[in-house]
Amino acid sequence: MDKVTAYSGYSELVESIGALLSSARARIASSVNTVLVQTYWNIGKYIVEYEQKGSERAEYGSNLLERLSADLTNRYGKGFSRSNILYMRKFYIYFPNSETLSHVLSWSHYFEILKSDDPLEISFYTKECEAQKWSVRELKRQKSTALFQRFAMSKDKEGILQLANQGVEVQKPEDIIRDPFVLEFTGLPELPTWNEKTLEDALASNLSMFMLELGKGFAFVARQYHIPLGGRHFHVDLVFYNVILKTYCLIDLKKDGVQHEDIGQMNLYLNYFKHEVCTEGDNEPFGIVLGAEKDKLTVQYALEGITNQLFVSRYQLYLPDREALSREVYRIIEAHAESENTEQK
Repeated sequence: MDKVTAYSGYSELVESIGALLSSARARIASSVNTVLVQTYWNIGKYIVEYEQKGSERAEYGSNLLERLSADLTNRYGKGFSRSNILYMRKFYIYFPNSETLSHVLSWSHYFEILKSDDPLEISFYTKECEAQKWSVRELKRQKSTALFQRFAMSKDKEGILQLANQGVEVQKPEDIIRDPFVLEFTGLPELPTWNEKTLEDALASNLSMFMLELGKGFAFVARQYHIPLGGRHFHVDLVFYNVILKTYCLIDLKKDGVQHEDIGQMNLYLNYFKHEVCTEGDNEPFGIVLGAEKDKLTVQYALEGITNQLFVSRYQLYLPDREALSREVYRIIEAHAESENTEQK
């Protein structure tokens, strides 16, 4: 070993320089991203303003984007495909105020968000992506599982508009419940047979994806949480803690339909947690019985009289039909608007 590397404190020097370089590179990357997003927004603005002057129709007709793509590529290299230019134009149209642009989201985020043509959906994913700091991969997953539509399905017109304008505001357990939860990442549809234990194993093996599906503020606590009561032994399939709600979340998995006794058992688990696990500062726990099916009437009668925060939701192992869900969301909005018009008359 040479004298320099043997000198006391040399390793700390290297670490300090490394930390400084990492920080600088992160700042540079952030700065480059901000400049790139702003530049693409301005390109979109130039294109739209050019079109609005009527020059597009007079000079190039419908070939404007193709002509721009070819000319800009020849002069400035890659990054100006027709698709990219189309999205720059769309970027300005959907975000006409540059002050509303996020300094957190990259052009890749905006590109993915703008694949939708629904202003409500675009606004929702922009808000959520910024708040949750989703990677582009996480954003793609949430869009593919129709997160916006699944949240919107349980709301009225005002709730849907608020969801689009503000994103998901988690203030109570109901705010995170989805019906259905989409668990396509488990790979279970490819298996010939599987049971509840297989489902639990798949969720535990894909914990980051499951927590992304659960939503904001979840931290994993345990699986098969042991509850000894009256000489018997019970086990909660999965236990999480939500740091926003400051409470435990208990999840029991059912391969098939949810039965009334499943709800009673979850109620027992919640009572145990309230008295034996929760400490000062914790809010009351909530439970989710997650099954492939649920009978609304059975669930209604089984939950009646229960004061604990207990929810029954469905899961599905395949991606939902986003278009069908979108149509249903707008049906809700239209039905609410018709109801308002009737009341005014």
